[in-house]
Amino acid sequence: MQVPTASILALGAFLFCIGLYGALTKRNLIMVLVSVELMLNAANINLVAFSRLGAAPSLDGQVFSLFTITIAAAEIAVGLALLLAVFRLRKTSEVKDLDTLKR
Repeated sequence: MQVPTASILALGAFLFCIGLYGALTKRNLIMVLVSVELMLNAANINLVAFSRLGAAPSLDGQVFSLFTITIAAAEIAVGLALLLAVFRLRKTSEVKDLDTLKR
């Protein structure tokens, strides 16, 4: 069964918009990290779709997707470590309470 490329790209754009909305509006740091992961997954969907669309379909998009997944895993590990450190210090995970560098 062949899935139309426009549907795949629309799914990627939809997921990216949901992630962008979540990253810009959520106040909890965990939800911001999840939203960033959603945007990276949307980019992965588009990378794989565009690798299938080229003049000579290849595995380049899938290789880039694996690289992005690796970077995302490292990013979430560092993000959660920072979140735990901030939570131990401040007893909150709200983004608005993390503005001590502004003062």
